[in-house]
Amino acid sequence: MDNSKKMTWYTLAFIAFSGVWGFGNVANGFMYFNGIQVIFSWILMFVLYFVPYSLMVGELGSAFKTSGGGVSSWINNTMGPKLAYYAGWTYWACHITYIASKGSGGLKALSWAVFRNAETYDTFPTIYVQLATMAVFLFFCWVASKGLNPLKKLATIAGTSMFVMSILYILMMIAAPAINPDGGYVALDFSAKNLVPNFNIAYFTSLSILVFAVGGCEKISPYVNKIKDPAKGFPKGVIAMAVMVVVCAILGTIAMGMMFDPKIINADPDTFNSYVSNGAYWAFQKLGQYYHIGDALLVLYALCNMIGQFSVLVISIDAPLRMLLDNEQSKEFVPSALLKQNKHGAYINGIKLIIVLSGSIILIQSVVPGAAAVLAQLTKLNSVCMPLRYLWVFVAYLALRKAYDKIPAEYRFVKNQAVAKIFGAWCFILTAACCLLGMYSDDFFTMALNIITPIVLTALGVIMPYLAKRERAKKAENQ
Repeated sequence: MDNSKKMTWYTLAFIAFSGVWGFGNVANGFMYFNGIQVIFSWILMFVLYFVPYSLMVGELGSAFKTSGGGVSSWINNTMGPKLAYYAGWTYWACHITYIASKGSGGLKALSWAVFRNAETYDTFPTIYVQLATMAVFLFFCWVASKGLNPLKKLATIAGTSMFVMSILYILMMIAAPAINPDGGYVALDFSAKNLVPNFNIAYFTSLSILVFAVGGCEKISPYVNKIKDPAKGFPKGVIAMAVMVVVCAILGTIAMGMMFDPKIINADPDTFNSYVSNGAYWAFQKLGQYYHIGDALLVLYALCNMIGQFSVLVISIDAPLRMLLDNEQSKEFVPSALLKQNKHGAYINGIKLIIVLSGSIILIQSVVPGAAAVLAQLTKLNSVCMPLRYLWVFVAYLALRKAYDKIPAEYRFVKNQAVAKIFGAWCFILTAACCLLGMYSDDFFTMALNIITPIVLTALGVIMPYLAKRERAKKAENQ
């Protein structure tokens, strides 16, 4: 590519920032980590995890610049097709819990847009909410089965608008005291006592929330060879992105700290669940009140979120399944029935499997007392399951460094082999530990769901190659 046509490092920084960060990360961090105490944890997470993770992704992208399959391609090139299948399976399986949460999130957003309060949705009987969620989920599975993805462009628009609103929230909230001094803000205490968190079991079992928030930067790997001077430009772009993210995390947390008192949030489990599922909406509702514009910002945020949630639901049903089954290396490890496509090109039996697995999670949660508790439970379940796919990034990185002399890369995170392997191992161990610790909950049902779900999905992935092998053996016998 002509150097004049390559992107600059700051263009990469903005692309990566808008793809990695969102307002929900600020809200979840604030709720789960006792308000502004999360600032300490955000800084640690960025320095010790997010920056090295992003730079490792850059090296992988540079080494395998012609491979379009992401993590599965990296594993295939370094460790072979069978482990590449497991990487692809993990990526797909993690989306099962994510899919189950999108319908609930979309209905929640719709409720806020229509009723403009938390109580209406939260007081609906859980079984009716989950049946409505199931109906929405089945409808979008039908949409995906028809090869229709009309919401993909809307997803981009909604994602961009949510990003803009996140920045707007921070700017408007920081400026609010000067514009409306009598808004009734919460006094902030920046003493060391109030900033350093309590390192108790609740703290360590919630770290998966932060790992989930900053993970997924492997999506920027295709850009590593498209920027000027990758060896210098890529790390500059990633570090600039990290600085932008940490600034937004800190300022966003301060902005929320001016609105909400952590003592009220943590008063009891029901109140906490309500803040986890409604906190972002209350934030925009209060912001509108400070500026005397009513619920305008709230409705705008709710509509953007609703479109985003439903759009991501369709994409999450379709895209991860195609990434798994379109991969030639993976096809030999799955039964032929899963490879069946309808006239629209959709993997119809794969979609049916999604209906069974995600639908089971939706229906099981019908017994959970309260719609707010369902959303809080899904947030924690996603924080346990989704980061499991990041483990393969670090496995691929360690394998790449092992083949340092055989696989060249234009960009290297660090030249020293020992340092590179220490970073790869550290990020793997931290991710795995956070996922395991995140399974713990005071509520037995929540903890059971956090443990059983990844076990079932992993077991299913292990069984598939066995079923495919047995199928091929039967065909050989019959010939």
